[in-house]
Amino acid sequence: MSDFEGLVALITGGASGIGAATAVLLQSRGARVAVLDRSTDGAPDGVIALPGDVTDSAQIERAVATVVEELGGLDVLVNNAGIGAAGDVSQNDDAEWARVLDVNVTGIARVTRSALPHLRRSAHASVVNTCSVAAFIGLRQRALYGASKGAVLALTLAMAADHITEGIRVNAVAPGTVDTPWVGRLLDAAEDREATAAALRARQPLGRLVTADEVAHAVVTLASPTAGSITGTVLRVDGGLASLRL
Repeated sequence: MSDFEGLVALITGGASGIGAATAVLLQSRGARVAVLDRSTDGAPDGVIALPGDVTDSAQIERAVATVVEELGGLDVLVNNAGIGAAGDVSQNDDAEWARVLDVNVTGIARVTRSALPHLRRSAHASVVNTCSVAAFIGLRQRALYGASKGAVLALTLAMAADHITEGIRVNAVAPGTVDTPWVGRLLDAAEDREATAAALRARQPLGRLVTADEVAHAVVTLASPTAGSITGTVLRVDGGLASLRL
């Protein structure tokens, strides 16, 4: 497919996991791709890899300006950067709440704010945010993370309403537990790695973790010009976790 031929995409958190898989798939379908990440080690071949932190407005402004200058515009924004948090509501202090919300929620606002002037000039403008199944169901020991992704859900719908008349579509994907480096670090920190991994697999109705490639396909589907009537949609890629009880 070449549905992204001539289009430019920027992916935050694009040097690993879901972001990197999305970058590879977008390139295969014709897009010119830039990724923004705190560390660009592991960024896919062929992309413009830009170091940057979504909590720093100046870094974001410079990165977006570089993308537009080097690639000639901006058509697709994938707000994928995010961090996790574990614990019930009593186990994360104020600083941790501020840090996670700053990355997972305000970070989306910062990057989109910088991208909007350029997206408004695109005939195929699309924004896709990475939400989570945690926005739809209560998961134990994920109070802060769930709150941040619930905010991403609400933000996605508000952005879709605000920018629909400008021709900018805004959607989100909501993955279940994905086999990514972040989950690997979570398992490494567990008292019993194998038992924790088995529990994560068991809670997914499919019996396995979601793959980064599967989420990437959902992101690219929503971002594609062929999905021109899809906006304000949150596509769950969760192996049935939010909706099935077996």
